[in-house]
Amino acid sequence: MSLVQPLPEADAVDKTAQTYGRIKEMFGSDTVPEPFLIYGGVPAFLQDFYMNFKKFVWTAGKLDEKTKAVIGLAVSVTKGNDVWTTRMQERLLSLGGTEQEVADVLAVAATCGMYNIFFKFRDIAGSDIFNGMSVGLRAHTFANTTLDDSTVELINIAISDMNGCKPCTSGHVEKARQLGLNDEQILEAVQCAATMAAGADFLNSAAL
Repeated sequence: MSLVQPLPEADAVDKTAQTYGRIKEMFGSDTVPEPFLIYGGVPAFLQDFYMNFKKFVWTAGKLDEKTKAVIGLAVSVTKGNDVWTTRMQERLLSLGGTEQEVADVLAVAATCGMYNIFFKFRDIAGSDIFNGMSVGLRAHTFANTTLDDSTVELINIAISDMNGCKPCTSGHVEKARQLGLNDEQILEAVQCAATMAAGADFLNSAAL
């Protein structure tokens, strides 16, 4: 059973009703998408998420819409939220992405998670002995997908940050800069990821 019941459009009043209207306008839809009805149970969260989502996920800024969809998909998958994973997959495809790119996003995010586990262990193990040992993990995925190098690095930054791996995050930030991404673009990737993580966490907590 869901811990948070959806707030139907017919029951929404005041700011929540206004936000529902803006959400429908953003999506070009006659109805409010399911996740936002769940968020409607906490009006302040609904308003925050809508504004963050529109600015950092849905609308082009320092990054284009497709790149934001890629990051949103990577985060949703990593968070294990099927609702947002499906929606971000659809968003990516609607922006010209391919099924292969969808698969590649999942593969890069999973490979990044693998490295996060390893390097986070090195960082928190309390012993320098592991730093001299071979990594031993293969990661050809980073360089052998349909995704360009900059997009791969933005995924890696988002997932490494989410997984709390300091050496991975700092390493991928440096590589992103070497590829020509500026700090505002890197920050917007994190803002996109943070927004999607919050949306996924709320739905996961509500058992959706």
